[in-house]
Amino acid sequence: MVFIGGALIFAYLSTQEYRHIVRIVGNDIHGDRNMLIGLTQIRGIGYSFASALLDSLKIDPHGNIGFLSDDQVKSIENIIKNPESAKFPSWFLNRRKDLPTGKDMHLITSDIEFSVRTDIEREKTANSWRGFRHTFGLKVRGQRTRTTGRKGGAVGVQKGGKVLPAGAVVPGVTAEGTVPAEGAASAAGTAPAAATDKKGVSTDKKGAPTDKKTVAPADKKDAGAAKKEIPKKDAGKK
Repeated sequence: MVFIGGALIFAYLSTQEYRHIVRIVGNDIHGDRNMLIGLTQIRGIGYSFASALLDSLKIDPHGNIGFLSDDQVKSIENIIKNPESAKFPSWFLNRRKDLPTGKDMHLITSDIEFSVRTDIEREKTANSWRGFRHTFGLKVRGQRTRTTGRKGGAVGVQKGGKVLPAGAVVPGVTAEGTVPAEGAASAAGTAPAAATDKKGVSTDKKGAPTDKKTVAPADKKDAGAAKKEIPKKDAGKK
């Protein structure tokens, strides 16, 4: 604490210079991040790997990454690129017994994507079962595919509409499946001729004969006049 002009001023002195951005293996990390959390932002570096790395370098894992010196950053990068120098076991690495080289390596950043891509292409060219599964975009590790991993549109029965039986005729559509022209439509719109039975009597759809004589109902005035013309004798009998 330093007293200047009656004011209390707190001076925080640090042996290292604080940096707001720290670049490690091509990744920019904010200086206010924790050591462990900041190192896990690098792809290929997990919590366990970062903890073992800081422990081997005797760096406080709870400090801010912005207080790292240039020498410490270089030593961190060297261990990440060559974990065997810090005597890391082989089972701690993410690429053991690499097929082209036969070595145990630890891949980071874009090397992971490149190695995965080359492995898939090698399986495809070898015509292996895994290669066929990758070619058709299916699951490779024995997962179930009945209800998961479906891609594309929905598969099933279309909603709406009715299925007509074979040979059914749709009104307004010809046998060839085309809509008739206007002239044909007008001709088709006329009423069909009445059918005739064996005796020659025309019948309608219900089968009733249509040649019955229809008697028009008489007017009320005519009915009244007919009643008046009835003789008195006949009226008395009634």
